[in-house]
Formats: sequence, C-alpha cells, structure tokens
Amino acid sequence: MSITKDSELLGMKQISEVVGETLRLMREFARPGMSAQELDDYGGQILNGYGAKSAPKLTYGFPGWTCISINNEIAHGIPSAGKILREGDLVNIDVSAEMNGYWSDNGGSFVLGRDLNKHQHLVDTSKRILQKALNNIRGGVRIAEIGRLIETEAKRSGYRVIKNLTGHGIGRSLHEEPHDIVNYYDRFNYTRFKKNSVVAVETFISTRTRYAHTMPDGWTLASRDGSFVAQHEHTIVVTDGKPIVLTAGNGIF
Repeated sequence: MSITKDSELLGMKQISEVVGETLRLMREFARPGMSAQELDDYGGQILNGYGAKSAPKLTYGFPGWTCISINNEIAHGIPSAGKILREGDLVNIDVSAEMNGYWSDNGGSFVLGRDLNKHQHLVDTSKRILQKALNNIRGGVRIAEIGRLIETEAKRSGYRVIKNLTGHGIGRSLHEEPHDIVNYYDRFNYTRFKKNSVVAVETFISTRTRYAHTMPDGWTLASRDGSFVAQHEHTIVVTDGKPIVLTAGNGIF
C-alpha cells in the first residue's frame, strides 16, 4: 500500500507494534523443552489480546497462529506439539497479523540458549545485512540493487542467499506489489521502491543451499542438504531518506 494520510500511517503503526511486540515476547518466552505449539499458543494469546488476527491463519488457513521453524526448516514451519525446542537450536519465528484493516509482518531467527551448534555468526550476519539493506532503501532505488547488496554481503561473510523466498509489499493485505523483493541481483527487474509505500523486507541467509523446498506436510519449507538459514524481517515505510521501521519494537537489532 501507499501511505496517503495520517490515519493510514497510524493504522500501520498500531498493527506493526502488535506483531513486533508479539515476536519479541515469544522470543523471550521460548525455552528448551517447550513445544512449538506451546510457544505458538502464547503468541496467539498476545495477538488475540490486542484484537489482531493471525495473517497466515486468516489468509491461508495455516495450522498455527505464527510460523515457527527449527534448524533445517527455513520458513512456514508448523508449530506442532511434537516439535520440541532444544538447547542450541536455530529457531525462527515469523509473526504477521491483521487489525482494523491493516496488515504487518516481521520475523527473526535466534539461537535458543547456548550456542552449542555454532549458529550465532549466521544469525548475526543476517541481522547485519538486513540493517544495511534497510539503510539503503529510499524512494527511487531499484529493488534489484538491494538484492545485489544482500547477496554481496552474504558472499563476503561466507554464506549464500535463498533465491525462491522474497520480501513483499504489505498494508491492506498480507502480500501486495511488489512481490519480488529478492535477496539477489535480478538484472531484469527494473522496479523501484516508491516513496510512502509499505514493504516487508527480509533476509534469507544460508550456509549452503540456494533454494527452499516444500516438505510433505505441504507447508514447511526446508533445506534438502542439511543447510541452515537465518531470516530477519521488518515492515517499513519507504521515504526520501532512511525508512520508517514500523516493527522496530521486535528488538531484533
């Protein structure tokens, strides 16, 4: 969507604060031995308490309030009772929701407890790259150039990017134009970020694989080769300078 009046900016700020706080509190609540379903139910209680509706449940009938992916899962992980969080796991929580006609999306990966499996560098790299990408987004900048930045920074750090998962426009629905905010340079994409538009920008930084594959459950996207992927995401308003980070309250930076 494009912000055209103060009431729209207020609506986006309100739902973004809700999803940001939900992500932050879920990350703080997570502990070894807990099931993903227990963590998801906690997130659902927070969203319901604000009167917000889970975006994946509302839009796609997803079997959970939030998406919780662990280790080799990359995105859209089902928060089931049998999925148990363990010390040192690479955990990703993605929270998106609708409230009063406005939609917002954010996510983040983190190491649960002690870094037993040496994932922290991957997590830190994903955060750093997202922050640098956001600092370079402004009206008129080609989306492809931000993709180039993300891919270049990943390579410099010894990682790759996932090519079939993207950021996207958001605001009046979960996924809007542009649908192609990719993590690599697409020389055929001449689309530019537009001032006052609302977009969800996300990194998918990988230890090896370049593609996420759909698992038999029909929802979970994972690596086939045992790769690990860190994802971080903010919903922003594009300006002439640095963007307004609507979901800054999630505390991923």
